Amino acid sequence: MIKELARHGYEISPGTLYPALHSLEREGLLAAEQKLAGGKIRKYYTATPAGREMLAQIRVKLKELVEEVL
Repeated sequence: MIKELARHGYEISPGTLYPALHSLEREGLLAAEQKLAGGKIRKYYTATPAGREMLAQIRVKLKELVEEVL
């Protein structure tokens, strides 16, 4: 995720990303599942129904903002 964000110009450290993911999980917006991958336990996050609804609301607000700015 950090590499993908960097590819889009966002430099974010693990110390910033992981607390944000944990917070979203506590708020019920993300669900985490642990899986074994490459001999290591990895956490995979998916948006919950509440998270998808929040994302839809945020997209509307972002679209409004972009239209006002441009």
